[in-house]
Amino acid sequence: MTPYEKVQALIIDWAMRNSEYPAQPITDENVEELWDDLNMTDYHWDARSETRVGTVETGLDCPSSRHYECKAVAAKALDGSWVGWPYWYGGGKHGEPEAIDWMGDAYDLDCVEEQKMVTVQTFTKKPE
Repeated sequence: MTPYEKVQALIIDWAMRNSEYPAQPITDENVEELWDDLNMTDYHWDARSETRVGTVETGLDCPSSRHYECKAVAAKALDGSWVGWPYWYGGGKHGEPEAIDWMGDAYDLDCVEEQKMVTVQTFTKKPE
């Protein structure tokens, strides 16, 4: 799948898990057909909005705009690979960052996951 199709599959999967949209396997061959079907329902708005925020911030560079803020986000695709895209937000009272074509800017990512042990220190002042 292309990065765009991976994002489509994530949106379709969200709709299947969180709405009455009928569950079925998502494959390379049927992702476009399922996408067209989903867009004929009201479920696609919520699914698209929920997916747009991503699951992790990557810290990678992303485009800039004088009207909106942007951060690079990513999600694990259904095939286990990672896909990223720019998450546009802000814009003030009349801003509409969700209207920006973020799916068209999706890209494949490599991700190395490692678990680390962390020591966290929390201090409080002793009573006198």
